[in-house]
Amino acid sequence: MSSILRTKKIALVDCNSFYVSCERLFNPKIRRKPVVVLSNNDGCIISRSTEAKVLGIKMGEPYFKAKDIIIKNKVEVFSSNYSLYGDLSRRVMRTLKRFNSDMEIYSIDEAFLDLSNFPDQDVEKVGKEIRETVLQWTGIPTSIGIAKTKTLSKIANQIAKKKQSGVTSLIGIENLDPVLEKIEINDVWGVGKQLTKFYQKHGVYNAKQLKNKSNSWIKKSSNVLSSRTAMELKGIPCINLETTTSKRKSCVVSRSFGKRVERFQELKEAVANYCLNASEKIRSESLVTKAITVFVRTSPFQRNYGYYSNAKTIDFPIATNNSIEIVKAAVTILEGIFKNGYQYQKAGVMLTGLSNANDKTNLFSSEKDEKISSLMRSIDNTNHRYGRSTLSVASAGVQKRWNMKREYSSKIDTADFYSLPTIRAI
Repeated sequence: MSSILRTKKIALVDCNSFYVSCERLFNPKIRRKPVVVLSNNDGCIISRSTEAKVLGIKMGEPYFKAKDIIIKNKVEVFSSNYSLYGDLSRRVMRTLKRFNSDMEIYSIDEAFLDLSNFPDQDVEKVGKEIRETVLQWTGIPTSIGIAKTKTLSKIANQIAKKKQSGVTSLIGIENLDPVLEKIEINDVWGVGKQLTKFYQKHGVYNAKQLKNKSNSWIKKSSNVLSSRTAMELKGIPCINLETTTSKRKSCVVSRSFGKRVERFQELKEAVANYCLNASEKIRSESLVTKAITVFVRTSPFQRNYGYYSNAKTIDFPIATNNSIEIVKAAVTILEGIFKNGYQYQKAGVMLTGLSNANDKTNLFSSEKDEKISSLMRSIDNTNHRYGRSTLSVASAGVQKRWNMKREYSSKIDTADFYSLPTIRAI
C-alpha cells in the first residue's frame, strides 16, 4: 500500500487564460497586448491576459466598471465565443489523452492526468513534453503541476504559472512545508469563502498550517471533505481520478436576452432555438428525454413593468430526442405561461428523465420513427459540417433580434467553414 502511495503521480494541466488564448490563436496582433473576454451579453470580465491583470482589471468585474481602464490602456475586448472555446478545448483534451487515457477532464480548460507509470526523475521532463506538444498541436499555452495528490498538483500548478518553463513537479521533495507555507488558505483547492473565514478564525492562514492540523480537530470542526484536503496536503491520495464520465440526468439551455422581449413570437423563436440546441446535445450522447420544462422570467429590477416568472413541465408519452417533437411540446407550454404586458429578460428549457436511447424498446415504433431518426442524424451532420442552425425549423425564426448581445464578437467559429479567417498571399 505504501509503495503505491509513494509512486502516485498526478499532473494538473491548466490552459493559461484559456478564452484569451483562443482569441489570440486567430489574431496574432494581440499576442502581447492586454486582452479581456466578456461573459454573456457582454456583462462581466471572465478571462484576462497577464497584461490585463497587471493593469488591475479584476476577474468577474462588470465591464462598465472597468471601461475607463480598458479605454485608457487600449485593452482588446472580446465577447464570449463558446463554440470556438469548446472546439479548442476538445482538441487540447484529445492531445492529452495521447500521453495517458487515465485522465479526468475537470473543466473546459483543466484536466488531471495520471503519470504514475513514469519514473520519478522523468516526470518533469514528461510535463515539459506535454506542454510543448499541446502548444504545437493546438496553439494553446498551458501550465502543468505534478504531485502525489490532486490537491498538491493544484498547488504545483499555481507555482508553474509563475515560471517561464510552465512546469513544476513536487515529486521527490521530502519536506513540502516551505512550499505550502507560501500558499494562502483561500488558494487551497476545495477551501471556499466560508471555510476560509472559519480556518482564519482558528489561526489557519496557509496550506502548511492546515496540513499540520490534527485530523481529529478537522473532522470535529469541519467535515470529511476538509479532512481529505488535509490528508492530500500530506501527500496521501484521498481524491481519486474520475476517468469515466457519467451520463447526464438533465440538460438545460437558457440565456438572458440581448434586449427585453415583449412579443410572443420572439419568445417562441428563442425557446425553439434552445430546444434545438438541447436536442442536439442529448442526441450527441445517445440519450432520450422523458419530460420537458419551459421557464420564463422578467427582470426583478424593472419595477415599472412588474415581476413575472413562471414554468411548466409536461411528460412525453414515449421518451424522445426528436427536435420537432420537443419544439412542439415547448411551444404548447409557452402558450400556457406567456402573459402580455411584460418585458421578458430570460427564458430556457430543461430536458429531464434522460436515459440511454439504445436501452429503449418501443412496441409502437414504426417505419416513421426510423425515418425521423434518420432525419435527425442528417440535420446534426449538416449543422456540424456547415455550422449550427444551417438546418433549423421555421418556428426558430431567422432574424433573432432577441439574441445575446455580442458587440465585440470575433466571429470565428472553427465548426463553420465560412467563419474561418481568410489568409491572402501577396
